[in-house]
Amino acid sequence: MARLGVNIDHVATIRQARGGVEPDPVAAAAMAELAGADGIIVHLREDRRHIQDRDLRLLRETVKTKLNLEMAATREMIGIALSLKPDMCTLVPEKRQELTTEGGLDVRINVQQISEAVDLLHEGNIPVSLFIDPDPDQIKAVDKAGADYIEIHTGTFAEAKEWKSQEPELIKIENAVKLAQKLGLGVNAGHGLNYVNIKKVAVIRGIEEYNIGHSIISRAVLVGLERAVREMVDLIKYA
Repeated sequence: MARLGVNIDHVATIRQARGGVEPDPVAAAAMAELAGADGIIVHLREDRRHIQDRDLRLLRETVKTKLNLEMAATREMIGIALSLKPDMCTLVPEKRQELTTEGGLDVRINVQQISEAVDLLHEGNIPVSLFIDPDPDQIKAVDKAGADYIEIHTGTFAEAKEWKSQEPELIKIENAVKLAQKLGLGVNAGHGLNYVNIKKVAVIRGIEEYNIGHSIISRAVLVGLERAVREMVDLIKYA
């Protein structure tokens, strides 16, 4: 059965809006796990706009399921990962002006740099996932780079409002899963998934984990974090 990874970045976003100490993303992670989350995801950005180094240190000490660190493939972030030893690192593109991660890594163009980052993380016994668009050339480049997983960027599908534009994106995702499995890569998926569109993606066989943040934290503001996580767990479980 597919798992749910909960991204708690936006809990930290709310905290940073006031520059205070609440809400605490570390406490949110514990609550998400108690509610049934199979993993916790955080993106430590170079500009530290939401998650802070303190958060990551405490999460490494307290997360009981799986801690997935999203990060740029920079020397600083690789050093932090090797020091703290998350259960997985997901390499993502990062632009300082963007509100959230926009699109997947271009592994094909940057395969040498990404391969070096993957090798360093592997030396620290950290599995590596690469966040990419559902593109065959990118998946083949991930295999060439030596990563263990792909995380399929589902944003284009999520932004499509009608079935005629959703269907071709779902086909791309399905084909991406098949190719990744053929190459021996594990498959996760995320970005833009919510309580409505998850139903169409969760039926795709071969996706091991759905990584969801903004939608869950947004719903938690209205109904509480425990209920928000449990509802998403059930949608994935019974898709």
